[in-house]
Amino acid sequence: MDGTEEDTIESNEEKGGFFSRLKSGLQKTRSGLAGGIDRVVNGPAKIGPELWQELEEVLLMADVGIPAMNWIMEELKKGVAKSLIRDKEGIVKYLKELLVRILEDVSVEEASPAKGLCVVLMIGINGSGKTTTIGKLAARYKGEGEQVIVAAGDTFRAAATEQLQAWADRTGVTCVSQKSGTDPSAVAYDAVQSAVVRNADRVIVDTAGRLQTNKNLMEELKKVKRVIGKVVADAPHETLLVLDASIGQNSLSQARLFHDSLKVDGLVMTKLDGSSKGGVLFNITRELQVPVRYIGVGEKVDDLQPFDPKSFVEALFNE
Repeated sequence: MDGTEEDTIESNEEKGGFFSRLKSGLQKTRSGLAGGIDRVVNGPAKIGPELWQELEEVLLMADVGIPAMNWIMEELKKGVAKSLIRDKEGIVKYLKELLVRILEDVSVEEASPAKGLCVVLMIGINGSGKTTTIGKLAARYKGEGEQVIVAAGDTFRAAATEQLQAWADRTGVTCVSQKSGTDPSAVAYDAVQSAVVRNADRVIVDTAGRLQTNKNLMEELKKVKRVIGKVVADAPHETLLVLDASIGQNSLSQARLFHDSLKVDGLVMTKLDGSSKGGVLFNITRELQVPVRYIGVGEKVDDLQPFDPKSFVEALFNE
């Protein structure tokens, strides 16, 4: 067997393993969403107002959100009117297609410059799993053969710098940091400058997330973004917002705040395992038109994986 076949087998096994963990991690969301839909479809109500009302309630309880729910219900009713849906089983099939469509409509390839250094700015509130996500992404890119540098830009939390340094030591990447209280822009500048000198492939910049001081935080992050752009003209090439799935619709207000101020390119949804609020992905992507890039379903490095809409929806409905 040649190396290509071995790589393919390993890749399939990895995907299969993650799909199993994804299904397991989405158990609470699945019981609320797919379980609720199953109860409605197998219930006594015929296709009509009563059934539609029951489906609306299930979608809202799963944190799909009112705008996304309204669109889904309109499309389902159109499907019935056009005879695309002929029975209650057809509702489930069409509903899954609609959920995939919501996610795929904003799904784009990972941003990366045509050649040279790629700078990724990571933003999100404290506690969202941002620093851990950076460590996992660094390990992923290092495993793909990239030379990676991480920047400890959350200079107000010594624990964040220590945590990122521990990830860097574990994965064999360089961590650029300065003493606590240093201007985060200075750390970002040094990291990107160092990456240029070393001819590195990727820099991932950590940032603070003290949401109780919204205005100051946003101005600080804007400054980090400007400073990075002074070192590499088109950087950062990607701004990723890390959100905690367990807070449900509150993550939508967070996403709005960051997106309005900083123009987010993609989302990383962490802590999907153990949360019943995974449906919020549909609401956020539809309202903000920002794609989900990665999802996390556990603590291990490979529990953070690129987001695939079809696999996600399949895992939501697959027992």
